[in-house]
Amino acid sequence: MEGTASSVNAEPGQRSHLNGGFTQWRSWSGFWLLGLCNNFAYVVMLSAAHDILKKQQSENSTSTLATLTVDFQGGNSSNSSRYDCNPVSTAAVLLADILPTLVIKLCAPFVIHKMPYGIRVLFCVIMAATSFLLVSFSSAVWMSILGVIFASISSGLGELSFLALTVFFSRDVLGGWGSGTGGAGVAGAFLYSGLTQVGLSPQVTLLIMLVVPFVMLISLLLNNCTGHVVFPLIVTVDRSTGCLTFTEKLCIIKGLLKFVFPLGLVYFAEYFINQGLMELLYFPNFFLSHAEQYRWYQTLYQIGVLVSRSSLCCVKIRKLWVLSLLQVLNAVLLLFAVRYQFLPSAWLVFVIILYEGLLGGAAYVNTFYFISMEMEDRHREFAMAAASVGDSLGIALAGLIAFPVHKYFCNL
Repeated sequence: MEGTASSVNAEPGQRSHLNGGFTQWRSWSGFWLLGLCNNFAYVVMLSAAHDILKKQQSENSTSTLATLTVDFQGGNSSNSSRYDCNPVSTAAVLLADILPTLVIKLCAPFVIHKMPYGIRVLFCVIMAATSFLLVSFSSAVWMSILGVIFASISSGLGELSFLALTVFFSRDVLGGWGSGTGGAGVAGAFLYSGLTQVGLSPQVTLLIMLVVPFVMLISLLLNNCTGHVVFPLIVTVDRSTGCLTFTEKLCIIKGLLKFVFPLGLVYFAEYFINQGLMELLYFPNFFLSHAEQYRWYQTLYQIGVLVSRSSLCCVKIRKLWVLSLLQVLNAVLLLFAVRYQFLPSAWLVFVIILYEGLLGGAAYVNTFYFISMEMEDRHREFAMAAASVGDSLGIALAGLIAFPVHKYFCNL
């Protein structure tokens, strides 16, 4: 639905039910949980799908798709490249993960206002729970991939819906949402690794994590401060403003380009590094193995994202293009570092990867904060949902470009 102008992004002093520190804290923590739960299943599905696909590959060596599973825990003995890389880039997995989300973000903002928020969240919960069950009990490769796709659909629809929902609360909740999504990367990876490390099978671990989608429902109930918005049985629209027309939505999208392009460019450079270059940044004389170096790259990246997505209460950056250019410089530097191998140690790469995560997280939260500040009240709900396509578009393009680049280096 299109929100009423009087209720959009009202500050605590303007809305009686947001008065008081407890209510503000409840809204912030509620959106933190929403961000954590929305991205948590997506993060866990990536690791879990890899494990189960690997298991299926060992059980059925004739499965063509399973042989495409990216796993270099013990290196890649079949590849004679000086980069010790896998013939298939991790971009293959990335594209399977991001394309459903991209399709949803491109199409849903034009029609999703007809669906109440409560129905959307219930759908996301069902899709996330189904993804856990599918991957957990999968007996074939297609079931595992379908589970990852369901997690992607849940994450994509949830992101655009919850970003749109923030306009009915104080802008402070954007900081909670951003911090929660950043925390999902760290918490998801650590929890899944920890449970499997103590001896639980991936199947049992995923079944335990079925609790996460239902925590999302509880979190939304914490934020049920606008009952006519969150859980309406029918869609209600303020008759003084009415729904946005298709032409109005196109005009809003035109105004969003100054936000979407920098965000997309940041994520393009970011995921080009993560999926096309990160595996190739290997230092054979370092005390960590190839797999351990890669895991620390990923961990430091997620920590950087968490810190910067939690920074909105402390610092706000309006010049989004600066973040984009700095991230592109990161990608160019690491591209040349892979080609000419001039970086002296993995320690320096650790610092660069942490910095990469900081830039990406800062671009995300500041983009949506300034959209909420600068868009007209009547346009804000649609704008928040529509702008979410920026990061997914950049990620998808990065995955496509990473394929030939990765192949080129692996053939050297």
